[in-house]
Amino acid sequence: MQQSAGQPSRDAARLVVEHVEPSVDGGRFPVKRVVGDVVQASAVIFADGHEQLAAELRWRAIDEDAWFAARMTQGENDRWEGEFALARMGRHEFVVQAWLDRFGGFQRDFGKKVDAGVDQPVDRAEGMEMVRKAAARSKGDLGKQLKNQLAAMESADADAATEWLRSDGLRRLMDEADDRSHALTSAPQPVDAERVEAGFSSWYEIFPRSMTPNPERHGTFADVVDHLPRIRAMGFDTLYFPPIHPIGTANRKGPNNTLTPEEGDPGSPYAIGSPEGGHDAIHPELGTFEDFDRLVKAAADHGLEIALDFAIQASPDHPWLKEHPGWFAWLPDGSMKYAENPPKKYQDIVNVDFYGPDAVPGLWEALRDVILLWVEHGVKTFRVDNPHTKPLPFWEWMIGDVRARHPEVIFLSEAFTRPTMMYQLAKVGFSQSYTYFTWRDRKQELIDYITELTSEAPKDFYRPHFFVNTPDINPFFLQTGGRPAHRIRAVLAATLSGLWGVYSGFELCDATPLGAGKEEYLDSEKYEIRVRDWNAPGNIIDDVTRLNRLRRANPALQTHLNTRFYVAHDDNVIWYGKPAPSADGTLREMIMVMVNMDPHGAHACDYEVPLWEFGLHDQAAIDVEDLVHGHRFQWHGKIQHIHLAPDEPYRIWRLTRGGEGA
Repeated sequence: MQQSAGQPSRDAARLVVEHVEPSVDGGRFPVKRVVGDVVQASAVIFADGHEQLAAELRWRAIDEDAWFAARMTQGENDRWEGEFALARMGRHEFVVQAWLDRFGGFQRDFGKKVDAGVDQPVDRAEGMEMVRKAAARSKGDLGKQLKNQLAAMESADADAATEWLRSDGLRRLMDEADDRSHALTSAPQPVDAERVEAGFSSWYEIFPRSMTPNPERHGTFADVVDHLPRIRAMGFDTLYFPPIHPIGTANRKGPNNTLTPEEGDPGSPYAIGSPEGGHDAIHPELGTFEDFDRLVKAAADHGLEIALDFAIQASPDHPWLKEHPGWFAWLPDGSMKYAENPPKKYQDIVNVDFYGPDAVPGLWEALRDVILLWVEHGVKTFRVDNPHTKPLPFWEWMIGDVRARHPEVIFLSEAFTRPTMMYQLAKVGFSQSYTYFTWRDRKQELIDYITELTSEAPKDFYRPHFFVNTPDINPFFLQTGGRPAHRIRAVLAATLSGLWGVYSGFELCDATPLGAGKEEYLDSEKYEIRVRDWNAPGNIIDDVTRLNRLRRANPALQTHLNTRFYVAHDDNVIWYGKPAPSADGTLREMIMVMVNMDPHGAHACDYEVPLWEFGLHDQAAIDVEDLVHGHRFQWHGKIQHIHLAPDEPYRIWRLTRGGEGA
């Protein structure tokens, strides 16, 4: 027998408000934006019958009581739209409220009757009765104005009363006095407004110990200061260090990850911890906290900020093993459990146990306090090592706690793993994420990947950081493609995403592998000090500098979300555009990039100039500026031809409407 649905209710919702966007998992996680962004919000809103509806977008910062509000406009298929700007950092929320617009519906229908000549006195009486009720429930000046309007209509002739009932002035007053019949408000949708650098930044990674001019001497923070002008001159704004903490001696690794180090070998900085301290200490050969503070200030003076690696792992010499054995995993025979990723073993590292006997909350709070310590020393950006191997609840709690205190802090997820986990890490709080870009070196797979990131759900929570290489990843494309390959990957990373990164040595085209079939560097800096010739012949410093200059000068290059791919009739030639933002939504300018993705051979093909994007016909002309060489010219017609050789594998143009035939 069917169960009763209960008593009828006047409060049951007549309206439907659904598909509120942007939204991440129905509001479980915040939408990611940066300060200054305008959030484009929408919802599907409808109700029974032919009632006229109204809708309002309401938003606030979560630490404020007052809501801001703006009316939404109705589009096609019951989709309503509105927008609001994010004026400051921190967590915000928005809702959509909809209701039956009784007087608006009256004006709509009354106007149709008047225009058709079928209106009756009772229609005017209906409208005036609505005004009378609104005046009765309104207070102060609004109530007074409505009563004056009502008195004027009652004393006027039929034609004058009709015009009054149809007026915009009365519409505004009635809108203010509306009791919002059958109002329905959506569930709140959180939005996280981060600083601009969360979405647009250019990273350069160095090992501070290798900044020494003498390979026989360990580098210091003072040595790093000497390199700041060189790094800033290339246009980078974030200088990232692998761990700078004391390095253990137990099971220390030698050159090229050998198990037989010699005296004086520095070991891997990822083997964190020695009698000198752990994550809250500095490796003595690098300097002191005072030296680090001087470096942070000097970097800021050069327009650089320091990013640190947050690696949650320990050397067997880490003080925590003695002080807090319950924070670690131990084997049944009582020995410590070394880190491993079979068949790889990391004998110089042990991992913490997040759910060990004493780990919650002790370990969790200690790790948070490590971040807070470095924030006090001027570090506002952290690259997190292998976060996918740590519990998601920890990241959601820790990042939320830190950013509630310091909303300017940025966390970069170094998680090369399954897409589901990479996306979940972004949802729980990571500002930026490493990506599969490192291995996407074919045209169609790169198009498919960017399309996924810009058109599917990740667009609202996942910010892709396109690192061209890392100390752990020496891609085969770079190993085999030489200087052209490095230029190709640089232009793709720098122009496709607002976030890109370079591990030092890339600009020197250093890609010698450890061995055939290995994606590792020979003589890796992870295990030894490497002193480089920063002006070595064959470098691509000019390319890197130019790309960073263009990124800073052109807002169109500061996001991945505006990328549009176009037809180039060659499987090795990728062709895409980045529309410049405009206040009125009219396209006037677009940055266009064409890249030959084959570092070994020249390619020529026809391609389509997207004249239609500018509202131009296929035979029109458009102004073109070559942003690499400085030439200015015009393209006439949609079909053009290009030849790209490995020694000049890319072109970057600015297209501007205004040419002949426009």
